[in-house]
Amino acid sequence: MHPDQNLNYGIIGNCKSAALINKNASIEWCCLPRFDSPSVFAKILDKKKGGDFGVYPNDKYEISQFYLGDSCILVTRFENDSTVFEIIDFMPRFQNEKGDYFAPPEIIRFIKPITGSPQIKFEYDPKLEYAQGKTFHKSKKGMIVSEVNHPKHDSLFLYTNLSHKKLIKQEYHKLNETLFFNISYNEKLKLPTLSKCMLDFDKTKVYWMNWCAKTPVFDYYNNQILRSAMTLKLMSYDKTGAVLAAVTTSLPETIGEVRNWDYRFCWIRDASMVIRVISKLGHKRIVKNFINYIVELIPDKDQKLQIMYGINGEQQLTEEFLDHFSGYENSKPVRIGNAAFSQKQNDIYGILMDAIHAEMKQFPTDFERTEEIWSIVKGIVWVVKNNWKRADKGIWEFRSEDLHFTFSKVLCWVAIDRAIKIAEIVGKDEEALKWKPLKEEIKNDIEVKAWNKDIKAYTQSYGSKYLDASVLLIEYYGFVSANEIRFKNTVKAIEKELAHNGLLYRYKNKDDFGLPSSSFTVCTFWFINSLIKIGEVKKAKEYFEKLLSYSNHLGLFSEDIDFESKRLLGNFPQAYSHLALIDTALSFNSVGKI
Repeated sequence: MHPDQNLNYGIIGNCKSAALINKNASIEWCCLPRFDSPSVFAKILDKKKGGDFGVYPNDKYEISQFYLGDSCILVTRFENDSTVFEIIDFMPRFQNEKGDYFAPPEIIRFIKPITGSPQIKFEYDPKLEYAQGKTFHKSKKGMIVSEVNHPKHDSLFLYTNLSHKKLIKQEYHKLNETLFFNISYNEKLKLPTLSKCMLDFDKTKVYWMNWCAKTPVFDYYNNQILRSAMTLKLMSYDKTGAVLAAVTTSLPETIGEVRNWDYRFCWIRDASMVIRVISKLGHKRIVKNFINYIVELIPDKDQKLQIMYGINGEQQLTEEFLDHFSGYENSKPVRIGNAAFSQKQNDIYGILMDAIHAEMKQFPTDFERTEEIWSIVKGIVWVVKNNWKRADKGIWEFRSEDLHFTFSKVLCWVAIDRAIKIAEIVGKDEEALKWKPLKEEIKNDIEVKAWNKDIKAYTQSYGSKYLDASVLLIEYYGFVSANEIRFKNTVKAIEKELAHNGLLYRYKNKDDFGLPSSSFTVCTFWFINSLIKIGEVKKAKEYFEKLLSYSNHLGLFSEDIDFESKRLLGNFPQAYSHLALIDTALSFNSVGKI
C-alpha cells in the first residue's frame, strides 16, 4: 500500500470543532464554527473542489509529524541536509480569568524556521459551505476575507504576518522568521499578532498538560491510553456534553462502495461507552456534561430514546447528498445528515443505564440532578418492560428486516439490572424488588433462545446459526462471567468463524450491502478483551500488539481496517475504536505482569 493511501492525518480541536491535517501539513478537513457546520476545508472529500491550506517548499524534505508532548498541538517537521522548519497547528482551548473555557472557532498555525532559510509558498484555499458555491478571497486592512453567497452567505477571516500579495498569488517566501496564521470564523475586533498567538499557544499547551496530569499513569500501554483519551476529549462538544462518533462524514468503509455515513452526531451507544471508559480515568467534567445532555434530551417520562441526536440535541437528522463532491478516493455518495436517527435499537437503553450507574458509583456525591436522573431510570424501565420482546435493527443498524438480536436482548437485561442497582443507591429498595422478576424473565429468555446447541455459542439473533462479534460484550456487561463454559465456547467459536488475518469480521451473514471486506476496528478490541478475560493473555497480547501496529503514524484509528492491506478506512478518528483500545489496555493492566 502506498503510504499516501492511508488516513495519515493528525487531529487538532478544542471541543467546539476540529481539523484534520495531512502528514504533508495540508489542512484538509475542518468545519466551522462547530463540528457539524458546513466545511471550510474538505479536500479529504474532493481533491479538486474541497479546499485546503497547503504548504509547498521548493526543495525536497523528509517530513515527520508528532504531537507536542502530552497535548493536542500538532507539529509537522520538514528536514533536509541544510534546512529544517516546523509547522505547528492547534485550536486554542484554555480557561480564562472567570473560569470559563476560551475555545474560539479558529485554527492557529505557526511556520517556524529552525536552520537555514527555506523557500515556501502557501496555497490558502478555503471553500465555504461544502464548496457548493464559489468562494471569493479579498485582501482588506489587516486580513484576508473569504466569502460565499450560495447556498447561503458565509465568511472566514485570515490574519497573518505574511504579505497578503504573496499569499493570494501563491508566491515563494523566504522563511527567516516565524510566520503566524490565524484562521477565524469570526472577525477579530483586535488584530491578532504573533505574540498574542504565542500566548494562546502557551495557554493551550498548559491546558492539555493539566488535563493529562489528571489521568492515572499505567504500567502498560500508558502512551496509547493517554493519546486515545485526548482524542476522545477532542470529540466531546463542550457546549452541550454531546460526544461525537467521529469528526468526519462519508469516509468509506470500503473504497469505491456506498457504505459512507455522516458520523458528526451523538450516538447514545457510542457516547455512553465513551463516558464509561472516561470515568474510569477520572475525568469528571466530560461525564457530568454528558449526563446533563441526556437529561435535557428526555423531557417527558414516556419518551423513547432515539439512537442518535445532533450535538445540540436536534432530533431530525435528515440525510442529504453532496453530489458535486467526488468523495474520498471517488467513493460516492457524500452524505450530510444520517437517516439512521429514525431506527429502533433496543440496546441503547441498557448502555445508557450502565453509564448512569457507573457514574453514580464513581462519583456518588456529585449528582445535582439525581431526581431528574431517577425519573429517566424509571422511564427507561417502563420502555424496556414494554419493548424488550420486540425485534429491532440491532447494533449494526441493518436497514432491512428487524430481528431478535442477542445483543439487544442482553442490553435490555442490563437496563433492568442497572436500574435495580441505581434504585438501591438512591434508597428505593421497593422498586428494586419489584423489577427483579423482569430481570430474571429476560435472562431466561436469552439463555433458551440465543444459545445454539449445535454451534455451542450465543449467536447473532434468536434461532440464528450466525455468529456476531457484539455478543462478546455479554461478559463485559456482566450477563455472564468469564469463567462460564458458555462464554469461553462463544469466544472460541467467534475466533474460529470471524477472525481473519489478525482482525475480526462483525458478522459473516450477508447484510444489505453484501459481505464487508474490511474489519470493524472495535470488534477486534472486544475480542482481545475477551481473550484476556478467559485467561488467554499471551494470545491476547500478540493480537493487541499487531492491532496497535495498524494505527496511523500518530497512533490514531478510524472505524475500519482492510483485511488484506491493513489500510485504515471509515470515519476518522473513531470514538468507538479509541474507547475500546483504552478498555483493552486497562484489562491488560488489571491482570498484572504481561
